[in-house]
Amino acid sequence: MTAELMMDDALVDARPRSDSLGRPRRIEIGRAFRALRRLIANKEDTTQVFEIMNALAGNSVRRGYMRMLETPEGARQAFKMVELADRLHDRPWLESMPAGSVGRAYLDFIDERNLSAYGLANESRKVADSDIEAAHPYAWYARRLRDIHDLWHILAGYRTDALGEACVVALSLPQTGSKGFGLIAIGAAVEITKARTGYPCARAVFEAWRRGRKAAWLPALDYEALMSEPLDQARARLGLGGPTLYDRIPVEVRNRLLVRG
Repeated sequence: MTAELMMDDALVDARPRSDSLGRPRRIEIGRAFRALRRLIANKEDTTQVFEIMNALAGNSVRRGYMRMLETPEGARQAFKMVELADRLHDRPWLESMPAGSVGRAYLDFIDERNLSAYGLANESRKVADSDIEAAHPYAWYARRLRDIHDLWHILAGYRTDALGEACVVALSLPQTGSKGFGLIAIGAAVEITKARTGYPCARAVFEAWRRGRKAAWLPALDYEALMSEPLDQARARLGLGGPTLYDRIPVEVRNRLLVRG
């Protein structure tokens, strides 16, 4: 085999295989737990989140996409197939949103933390066997879930400290049915319990899971329209309003959770 042919084969192997997306992924428990240990050791290592999600994806992406098709708004969004990472990277569009809106809150959120809508996308591409960039409806749905993560922070009222991330993951479990979110949420809750802060940190994670169960189904929302809606109004409409246990925990406590000294 010539070097040129070997290179061509390597390029083909690196491409997402859209023909495999219709089948459930094999559950890889060992891989998921190894990635979880790395994530707990370094909560900033976002790539490990996608390792866990890929290892435990099973049939959750397909089920979520099919559920979208069962609702009028979800079906409309599936037909449009808007790439939300591109939309959320449009700064002039975000700046055009009214004060107090979801869009302005999102802009403040990413500016305060020096984040980008493409940040999570870049991390997701580091996973070797990811099909997330494939030209396939299921891959589009997976990208959608990835790209609305920070918007769920805003809608649910959780910041990006360790406890806030654990809460968003717990909320995401009933919303997506992904076992990966379940493993991360349980792992985070166990580590948080070990910290013995004297505050209801683990209960805050469990409360986030309950909020995810009771809230409207978030994956199917029209996020472009949502951006101009007043944030308080959007939270109330989606069943995400009101104070939480998370709000009662001091910022300095939230920040030091899951941190290895």
